Amino acid sequence: MRKTIAMSVLLSLMSIFMLPVQAAMLNTQQLVEKQSMDSERVTLSAMMQRADVQAQMIEMGVTPADVQQRMAALTDAEVAQLDHQMGQIPAGADALGILLLLFIVFIVTDAVGATDIFDFVDPI
Repeated sequence: MRKTIAMSVLLSLMSIFMLPVQAAMLNTQQLVEKQSMDSERVTLSAMMQRADVQAQMIEMGVTPADVQQRMAALTDAEVAQLDHQMGQIPAGADALGILLLLFIVFIVTDAVGATDIFDFVDPI
């Protein structure tokens, strides 16, 4: 008898604290967008953990804790925009220009007689 009463009281107390649950279907597009946003957030967070980026932020007067708080407060649209902007930054895109500059410098130094790299250039 005591067990029955105790069980009844326990079940009634548990029913008070249970919240209603809603279930909804998710389509593939929503799952892909969610995973993409999570991936972009992880990428940006990892970039902010780099020592050179943190040093630059501290130089600007922003602490790493503030950066993490601001990153957590970004909306999905802001994260997507920031990730898009980061993707547009050229990383080593001017390597051909640097190689061309070095080639011209070596041609000039060969012409002056300081180096002897190319056979087709005669020193002055």
